[in-house]
Amino acid sequence: MPLDNPAETIRLFSGFTTGSVKLILRGNRAYWLWLGFLAALIVSGALAYARQVQTGLIVTAMRDQVSWGFYIGNFTFLVGVAAAAVVLVIPAYIYNWKPIREIVIYGELLAISAIVMCLTFVCVDIGRPDRFWHLIPPFGHLNFPRSVLAWDVLVLNLYFVVNFVVATHILYRAFHGRHYARRLVVPLVLLSIPMAVGIHTVTAFLYNGLAARPYWNSSILAPQFLASAFCSGPAILIVVMQVLRRFTRFEIQDAAIHKIAELMAYAMFLNLFLHGAEAFKEFYSDTQHLLYTRYWYLGLGGHHTLVPYAWSAVALNLLAFALFISPMTRRNWLTLNIGCLATYAGVYIEKGMGLIIPGLTPDALGEIYEYSPTITELRVAAGVFALGFLVFTLMLKVAVPISLGEFMKKQDAVVESAALVDA
Repeated sequence: MPLDNPAETIRLFSGFTTGSVKLILRGNRAYWLWLGFLAALIVSGALAYARQVQTGLIVTAMRDQVSWGFYIGNFTFLVGVAAAAVVLVIPAYIYNWKPIREIVIYGELLAISAIVMCLTFVCVDIGRPDRFWHLIPPFGHLNFPRSVLAWDVLVLNLYFVVNFVVATHILYRAFHGRHYARRLVVPLVLLSIPMAVGIHTVTAFLYNGLAARPYWNSSILAPQFLASAFCSGPAILIVVMQVLRRFTRFEIQDAAIHKIAELMAYAMFLNLFLHGAEAFKEFYSDTQHLLYTRYWYLGLGGHHTLVPYAWSAVALNLLAFALFISPMTRRNWLTLNIGCLATYAGVYIEKGMGLIIPGLTPDALGEIYEYSPTITELRVAAGVFALGFLVFTLMLKVAVPISLGEFMKKQDAVVESAALVDA
């Protein structure tokens, strides 16, 4: 029966799905301990969120003065992680560089996981989630194309669909011992490049389009977002690839990891340069709008809560750049991993606490409300991150054996390598 027959396609895809489910339900003790840990965080976050829905956003530290907080800070950071898949896609599909082409699927899986977390953070930030249907046509009104929020909803969901379709198709074809359909995958992958740029650009527009918020009202905010995104996402991928090499038979060339680290060095330089240019403009012009930047870097009116975060982010980003720009240190596994951790922490701070809180402080009346996330917010955020890591783990559990040829279908039988028994 030809493969394009709908009934046959459904049967084959059903076999792929069933086999994948059986695979993720089997693993060694470390695998189940990891899943149990993530499940515990998810349950804790769900209970905290249930209390938030029942009581209201008063259980968070968000108030009229600071109406965006920890949730939206994490959302902004994770949009960058999702967009960073393009760092692998361009050398793999545009320049056809084989060492990275072999691992590009993992960048797409990371993008899927990151978008799941992004959308979840938006949902938990909504004070009345039962009114979400107001966004869904034809029951509600999305206000597209006038609303930038509507654009953000669309580009995030479309980017998720594109990456999900590409990753699923590649793994499905590999499971059946067939090469992916280039006429489907290549156009979608090429489309994902401007979409990756677009999701972070639109997110930046949500901020810099607010003329009454001088800290955000900067034309270089979108390039800043993209530069930092091309650091944070690859930092996670480098660590994941080392874990895969350590615990599986998947062979990832050193050249691929070193090239990603080199690209991160260039991105970090641009990130630091743009932040420096913005700081110079604010401090040299010394207008009333300097209040917000001063609050972040130096404190204001005796309020210095964010100053340690500001200089920690600067120090971590400078350290990461110094480690990645030198071939000697980026090829040393110890300094490479230190650089990855410094990159992740530095970008996380600057796009979380460093973006949201100074943009809202002082408020329109000059009041300084010092925001810090409550236990409820921390528990919910931990649950959301655990959900993303769970999705990523389960996808890796299927993708790695398929990539290695240990899990595939041949002649109407699922063939599994003996190596999977203890995987």
